Amino acid sequence: MKVLVIGSGGREHALAWRIAQSPRVDQVFVAPGNAGTAVEYENIHLQAGDISQLIHWVHRNAIDLTVVGPEAPLADGIVDAFEKNKLRVFGPSGAASQLEASKLFCKQVLSGADVPTATYHTFASASKALQHIEHRYPDEDEQLQLVVKANGLAAGKGVFVCDNRDEVLQAIEEIANERAFGTAGDLFLLEERLVGEEASLLAITDGKTILTLPPAQDHKPAYDGDLGPNTGGMGAYCPAPLVDAAMQASIEEKILVPTVHQMQRSGHPFRGVLYAGLMIGPTGPKVLEYNVRFGDPECQPLLLRLQSDLVDVIEATIDGQLDQLETLRWDPRPAVCVVMASEGYPGSYEKGHPIEGLEEASQLPDVKVFHAGTSLVNGQVVNQGGRVLGVTALGDSISDARNRAYQAVEKIHWQGSWYRSDIGNKAIAHSSS
Repeated sequence: MKVLVIGSGGREHALAWRIAQSPRVDQVFVAPGNAGTAVEYENIHLQAGDISQLIHWVHRNAIDLTVVGPEAPLADGIVDAFEKNKLRVFGPSGAASQLEASKLFCKQVLSGADVPTATYHTFASASKALQHIEHRYPDEDEQLQLVVKANGLAAGKGVFVCDNRDEVLQAIEEIANERAFGTAGDLFLLEERLVGEEASLLAITDGKTILTLPPAQDHKPAYDGDLGPNTGGMGAYCPAPLVDAAMQASIEEKILVPTVHQMQRSGHPFRGVLYAGLMIGPTGPKVLEYNVRFGDPECQPLLLRLQSDLVDVIEATIDGQLDQLETLRWDPRPAVCVVMASEGYPGSYEKGHPIEGLEEASQLPDVKVFHAGTSLVNGQVVNQGGRVLGVTALGDSISDARNRAYQAVEKIHWQGSWYRSDIGNKAIAHSSS
């Protein structure tokens, strides 16, 4: 069969890589892809948002299955458009994708499902939010710890975790007045700041059966020690020792199942990847957010460990037959992904710098370098995005996988490249406690 993966990041490289290993797959195409997918598969020069052109290309090239990676085309209804054209496609509908595309919609679903989450208030203007703060928190000396979120999609960057009043006011200013995230900030939320440690639990569901994947842990803040601005994710590992088997079962029962049932009741049945971003605190897990696709960079260590045929899983989801699927097989070894980024990310950065050392890193055992923000210029791989590579490794322990990943990272360099040096440390601490 022929498969098209839509997207250009590390998640899409990992999806293409795992799908290509299926004995049922003859060809893998990626639209638009990156330098890594160009070398290993075949890139198609169509953007993820070019829905009508993608449908035309899929028809013309007799593609058997399309897998949508990023959230924006899902929210724009790409799955609905493909299905209307009788094409097999993996992902949730545009309506169901509002679970990620609208923070307010997500909160309403969580409330309707009685799923634990942070309390919140929604605003359409800075002035209304400031009035609320003055009324609710009149003591200017009070340490005001809130989370400010743009309602719409903002590439993982529209969330401000604030330590004090000045930071809250600055976040409101950026979202509502400076329009840093465009129309995504037409509405924004002031949310209770939850305390604890974050974890990611991804599940694949056909709307009836929920197939929960091993827990992972992302690292959103830019710098070591979870400091600095939020990013799309600077690294991840899987499994996450923070979420043991008992806690995972509790999350399934109290969070995932009620959410899927609520989506069904609301007339927006969910089919695809349901990603729960969780805060594990003193009162138990609470939902920070939902995503409606594989996380990036969680996807990379997850798929490095997956040994079952991903195409079987995807097709069973499309056909509503997940209950007939055999139990997934996983490499028992943990995996760690370290993201290498361009200087200046998550702000502005320079592009076009040649990347050296990719071949040397890829030759290390149990290491896979997934490309994200890369392109080919005259045969040379150059940085093209903020998050450039996801260097991912398996090891006999988290510590071993971490060491292998950083050993590979140290072989790769380009002008201004940087990375967090503490990916995996929290898992090591949990494992030894």
